[in-house]
Amino acid sequence: MLARPELAIRKGLRQQLLQLIKNRSHTVVPSRLLEVTSDPDDNIFLECADAARADYLVAGNLKHFPRFWKTTKTITPREFISLAAPHLTN
Repeated sequence: MLARPELAIRKGLRQQLLQLIKNRSHTVVPSRLLEVTSDPDDNIFLECADAARADYLVAGNLKHFPRFWKTTKTITPREFISLAAPHLTN
């Protein structure tokens, strides 16, 4: 997935991005069920973002998610990389 051309991550730096994500992530357990997304199978991602009080929800298919849920903004993988690790892109 990180090799997709639209992400423009330099080949030698993909592992660095994975390590950055690993170092800054934590496990959450959703505390409530939501019925918000257009695809019911995607609700779990919004439930996790809600439980984590996440700033961002990274989604490849934005049409399934609201642009904002409370204080969480849904963004594309490219937007996430631009925010979290702009030095890893071309």
